[in-house]
Amino acid sequence: MALDHGYGVAIGTFASFTREDPSAFGHWYHGKLRIDTPAGQYEAALDVDTPSGIGVSYRLVTDLTTASIPTLAALGNGFTPLASTATSGALDYVRSPILQDGWVVTRLRWWLVARRKPPLDAQRWAPTAVDRAVGWLRRRLLGRGQRIRPRWRFRLRWRSFPWVSSDGDNALDVLEQRLSQAVRIYILGEPYTTGLGVHNVHLNQGDPPGPHQAEDGIWQDGAVIIQLAGGGVTIWQVKFNTQSLNTNAQGLPL
Repeated sequence: MALDHGYGVAIGTFASFTREDPSAFGHWYHGKLRIDTPAGQYEAALDVDTPSGIGVSYRLVTDLTTASIPTLAALGNGFTPLASTATSGALDYVRSPILQDGWVVTRLRWWLVARRKPPLDAQRWAPTAVDRAVGWLRRRLLGRGQRIRPRWRFRLRWRSFPWVSSDGDNALDVLEQRLSQAVRIYILGEPYTTGLGVHNVHLNQGDPPGPHQAEDGIWQDGAVIIQLAGGGVTIWQVKFNTQSLNTNAQGLPL
């Protein structure tokens, strides 16, 4: 199983960012991000809310550099198809090392979830006391705004980037605040069949039984990656709350 029309990344420079009218967006509420590329301007439709009650969550990973995404950083501007593999530059929310929290934080979250009645899905949590404590500790140890050195990045036990419940605008606010500082933008997802653009810029696995599960697969998740002038990298992720982050080799929920 895989996305119907393939998977890849559009890379370019910031052109514009707009939002649909939240009172007239129909089934989904989108932000519209546009980037300039040699082939023309690419559009990304970013799902951040729905009136159906499904619910959406977003997440920011902020401690990365271009050394964390070497395959993507080496690509030229424009659209490049990506194979759904760990070495192509593709992202997988469940399997990509650069997207994983530290093992101490992960275990603390699961321990706290296990005590709740009824049980909760730890991967959907908004920031908790664990995350606030970790944030304070990171600022004390690393200094506000200082990045983790690459050799320690994947061993940091207290790495913490929680999922936050989206009301639509809060997910777009944190993205928009960073776009003006971007020197390069990477949009991963499924290409439009008509015109230049990318959609399914969100988790593309773990769907419950239904019309979307047929497109589930691993190493095909969407995201917006923002590269800053100094080489810093932020990854903006989105998932629907019906989707699981516990999936098998076919991307189906366990």
